[in-house]
Amino acid sequence: MGEGNERVNNGDQKVAFYRLFSFADRLDIVLMIVGMVSAIVTGMAQPMMTLIFGNVINSFGSTTDRSLVVHEVSKVCFRFLYLAIASSIASFLQVSCWMITGERQTTRIRGLYLKTILRQDIAFFDTETTTGEVIGRMSGDTILIQDAMGEKVGKFIQLMSTFIGGFVVAFVRGWLLSLVLLSCIPALVIAGGAMGLIMTKMSSRGQLAYVEAGNVVEQTVGAIRTVASFTGEKLAINKYNSKLQVAYTATAQQGLASGIGLGTVLLTIFSSYGLTIWYGSKLIIEKGYNGGIVINVIMAIMTGGMSLGQTSPCLNAFAAGQAAAYKMFETINRKPLIDVYDNGGIVKEDMEGEIELKDVSFRYPARPDVEIFSGFSLKVPSGTTAALVGQSGSGKSTVISLLQRFYDPNGGEVLVDGINLKKFQLRWIREKMGLVSQEPILFTTTIRENIAYGKENATNEEIKTAIELANAAKFIEKLPKGLDTMVGEHGTQLSGGQKQRIAIARAILKNPKILLLDEATSALDAESERIVQDALTNIMSSRTTVVVAHRLTTVRNADLIAVVQDGKILEQGTHAKLIKNPDGAYSQLVRLQEGTNKAEDAQGMEMDNLDTIRDFDITMGRSASQRLPLWRSISRNPSAARDLDIGMGRSASQSLWRSISRGPSTACDVDVVTGRSGSQRLSVRRSVSRSSSTARFGLLAPIEIQTEIEGEETIRTDQNKPREVSIWRLAYLNKPELPVLLLGSLAACIHGVIFPIFGLLQSIAIKIFYEPHNELKKDSSFWAVMYVTLGVATLTVAPMQNYFFGVAGGKLIWRIRSKSFEKVVHQEISWFDDPKNSSGAVGARLSTDASTVRSLVGDALAQIVQNITTIIAGLVISFTANWILAFIILAVLPLVGLQGFVQVKFLEGFSADAKVMYEEASQVASDAVGSIRTVASFCAEKKVIDMYKRKCEGPMKHGARIGLVSGAGFGFSFFALYCANAFCFFIGALLVQHGKATFGDVFKVYFALTISALGVSQTAAFAPDTNKAKDSVASIFEIIDSKPKIDSSSNEGTTLATVNGGIEFKHVSFKYPTRPDVQIFRDLCLTIPSGKSVALVGESGSGKSTVISLIQRFYDPDSGHVFLDGVDIQTFKLSWLRQQMGLVSQEPILFNETIRANIAYGKQGGATEEEIIAATRAANAHNFISALPQGYDTNVGERGVQLSGGQKQRIAIARAILKDPKILLLDEATSALDAESERVVQDALDSVMVNRTTVVVAHRLTTIKGADVIAVVKNGVIAEKGTHDVLMKITGGAYAALVSLQMASST
Repeated sequence: MGEGNERVNNGDQKVAFYRLFSFADRLDIVLMIVGMVSAIVTGMAQPMMTLIFGNVINSFGSTTDRSLVVHEVSKVCFRFLYLAIASSIASFLQVSCWMITGERQTTRIRGLYLKTILRQDIAFFDTETTTGEVIGRMSGDTILIQDAMGEKVGKFIQLMSTFIGGFVVAFVRGWLLSLVLLSCIPALVIAGGAMGLIMTKMSSRGQLAYVEAGNVVEQTVGAIRTVASFTGEKLAINKYNSKLQVAYTATAQQGLASGIGLGTVLLTIFSSYGLTIWYGSKLIIEKGYNGGIVINVIMAIMTGGMSLGQTSPCLNAFAAGQAAAYKMFETINRKPLIDVYDNGGIVKEDMEGEIELKDVSFRYPARPDVEIFSGFSLKVPSGTTAALVGQSGSGKSTVISLLQRFYDPNGGEVLVDGINLKKFQLRWIREKMGLVSQEPILFTTTIRENIAYGKENATNEEIKTAIELANAAKFIEKLPKGLDTMVGEHGTQLSGGQKQRIAIARAILKNPKILLLDEATSALDAESERIVQDALTNIMSSRTTVVVAHRLTTVRNADLIAVVQDGKILEQGTHAKLIKNPDGAYSQLVRLQEGTNKAEDAQGMEMDNLDTIRDFDITMGRSASQRLPLWRSISRNPSAARDLDIGMGRSASQSLWRSISRGPSTACDVDVVTGRSGSQRLSVRRSVSRSSSTARFGLLAPIEIQTEIEGEETIRTDQNKPREVSIWRLAYLNKPELPVLLLGSLAACIHGVIFPIFGLLQSIAIKIFYEPHNELKKDSSFWAVMYVTLGVATLTVAPMQNYFFGVAGGKLIWRIRSKSFEKVVHQEISWFDDPKNSSGAVGARLSTDASTVRSLVGDALAQIVQNITTIIAGLVISFTANWILAFIILAVLPLVGLQGFVQVKFLEGFSADAKVMYEEASQVASDAVGSIRTVASFCAEKKVIDMYKRKCEGPMKHGARIGLVSGAGFGFSFFALYCANAFCFFIGALLVQHGKATFGDVFKVYFALTISALGVSQTAAFAPDTNKAKDSVASIFEIIDSKPKIDSSSNEGTTLATVNGGIEFKHVSFKYPTRPDVQIFRDLCLTIPSGKSVALVGESGSGKSTVISLIQRFYDPDSGHVFLDGVDIQTFKLSWLRQQMGLVSQEPILFNETIRANIAYGKQGGATEEEIIAATRAANAHNFISALPQGYDTNVGERGVQLSGGQKQRIAIARAILKDPKILLLDEATSALDAESERVVQDALDSVMVNRTTVVVAHRLTTIKGADVIAVVKNGVIAEKGTHDVLMKITGGAYAALVSLQMASST
């Protein structure tokens, strides 16, 4: 896809400008019309002023009697006043209308974009986009679009109307002179046009690079625990920097291009003035023109021309907006093949629910060269239950995706009630199906809202019934806010079992005709599973049910069991029928399972027979299904049970234990209590930002309250605190570019002086027009040449100024993004537990903050330096001309200055909260796009969009307020300007009358003033941008200044020459930072001898995974110490410490890269092909990788979606093996494998474990039984430890209880 983009991008990727407004409604059109008319009026004000100005000159020049001067001039001054009033009203309307409509339309575009994104077929997400890209476009690109359709349009119309108005006035006053000047226009147009074209090209290139950089952020933050564990920070930073390099080059070139463009434009303009002076004098001598007319024509054309020169920021913004809109509008107009919003299609009164797949062939769009099904047929009669079993990657889940019409088959058909699925109305058919998948996806909202996704406008009663049926009522009641508890990003505030029950409740509420269970009870402990299974059995009756890879309980009683392998059904029938054929695939799966059990003690015999069966699914291995393990284990050996937790598949189920300890009834709630400790795999999964961390002992903790409050507070304080960040700090970041900035500032100074000199030339011109003809002839040639010289100077300095500031700004963005990213990557893990730092929010912060800062350094800084010199030069000229008048005018100047100041102050209160508010909206979008399958399955598109719109309302109103304030400031600036003019001439007339000044002095001072004032009001116009930038600077420095307590970037600390790998926990107490009121460990002591394997078992939330997090120093204990080889791990160099450990976790996180890159990630300094292949062979992954069409160069997709769970897990194991660690941490590592791969991988792990210290969490029997030490974690301490045999002998011991519970539940 990357290359494709590159290619297209060289073409012309932008939308026609008028198309930006294609989403305006009636009110917007009214606002735009009012805005347009007002802009034209504001624009016309300046040419009108030149007319008045001509009159002023005549009043001064032609009034020979000094005593009459005041009378004549004051008449003209009143016209100035009328002009002031009209233009201030018009400019207020212009700015506020455009800002408001810009804000409104952009919000609408954001909503539409989200709406279309949600409407796309799943294939689109597999092949054409990533969550990072969607968020980047919604947060970054829409800002560019808003810039192109908001106040800048008004400004542009205003400038153009000044331009045209200027020429009209000029022609009316002196057509001959104007005609000569017109010859300069084509040169102007060509220069401007060429510049616009080049700008668009550059900005498209930069845009693309930033989107890619955004993806790097999303992936890294989303998988931060993996990155930290494999010390992959450097790698991520280098990758990010390489993407920024591309963007930087584009920025610098853009600066150069715009500078040359601007220089050429100004050279043309100045040369035309030279021409005017020379030709005007000729006309005065030959055609009887007078000075007033020539000056009027010059001034009218000058204001017109200058305004054209000022359009470049607007053109830049338009170009950037058009380029940004291209991709967005392309998506908005994309018609998916499978369209949820299409209301056509059959809707039946009553649906039977019979399912048939007929001769289906299918390949995933993202991997068109891998055939999943060819000629696959399966029939499920209405109201029956079909179970699909088979190995991981065999295509079981694909059946479910096809039934929900996430994809259409490439051949054959999928029938429901004998009608092709494609003929039904998509929304209706999906509403008839209830999906409960293996990794339940919850949205970042309350439990109630999550369940309500199942049904539009569900009543409280219905929700209560659903949670009771799903056995979730007990744990929900125990939460402080009950149904209104927030679940955290991706549901991280809940344990796996709790999430699963909420997902089941959501499906029950839907009351579907067809139930699709993809490993649905996998995350529950035995007790809850039994109850949920009963609930499922109740709701399964009279419904057609398709079950994937389930435990015995579900599968054994299925009306049909189909064994799927390599996309074909090997055999199908009932359990009883299939088990009779000893050579059948089903029996083999069963036997395979038994094989592992042979070695087990006799007491397990009977059980085995029973259970084996249940395992088969296991075999089937589901991606993460861990559950199986359980069974597996048991089956393998009753004793297994102990494993149980193990078994249970981590996900959270384990509450079990607890239950044991308490008595069965509690089992279910327990879970609650415990919840999952933070590290959860889950969390890991995606940024997990949420305060996932600690165990949800929710009871004590008002769970979300706390985060909410904390979140709110922090946000609020942050916003106030950092406000103080001085621009000097930002400048300091730019220090390496000091020479560049100095050169740029020097160029800007020269550029700034050009206009005052220009004014001086003007006032001299006015004087020479009244000289005797022979002098006029001589002087006019000399001054004409001076004008051209001035133009050449401009052409020299403008490109320098823009290029140098472009380089400095580009380097600054690069440095800021790179530094902040570096800081983010090296943050301690608890930082990511905070919702403010979810992958979506961090990505949005890096992209928008850096670009707003760029506008501050690049364009704005240059503008400021230029304006300051303009003002100084103006003052110098006016004081040398006539100090009395200069002083009086200086008294008026603050009026103009005050206006700029007032506007800046007003804006300060606003922009901060809008940013945070849009971040919230981005989170909604990020959530929905990340779990698009769930959204599609529950037809929740409308719900997500409504929620998104709600979150956007605030920022939109807010934008409107800013619009009104800016408009008022802008209007006032015009008023002040024209009043100052009137005042200036009036005072000038008084001074002339009293002989204190001459006619020439008045104009020198006047020009110096007007031009400087223009400079000031321009600076004020930058207020909105500077302000956004200030907020961004604050939020960036907040990241850069943060001092993580556990800093992986620090090189301090010791290292050991040789590591034996003995680990010891001494009196460790620990709470997760985001849930300080939940105690995980109380005085825990545990010794892990070097080279031995230790298995941790215990209930979910008891802190087993926390042990692994503490060993890797993701967190530090609150008290007590963790030692490695007798040395406190806090004294080691962090990156070295983590390199000694290899982690394989339950949900392996892969990066959106090739398989080879993912495996090599495990080794610092790169790995050779031989090492990689050796590692994959050891992990039993080499064969399946080689079988892929692109082998090791196959891209695994975002978060590894292109591979099955078992395949991902083997790649993760290969990655850990390649690292050749001294300490191996296995957190549920083989859980996602089917029996066959699991055996091989387990052998591989066994061989890797030799002479390595190994910590195993919650594992299957095979691993645990042979562990040198088994430790039971309970209530924050180690309750028992010893070998399997020793622990089994403790009567009433926790371990033995786990085992017996397991046996009981499995009989």
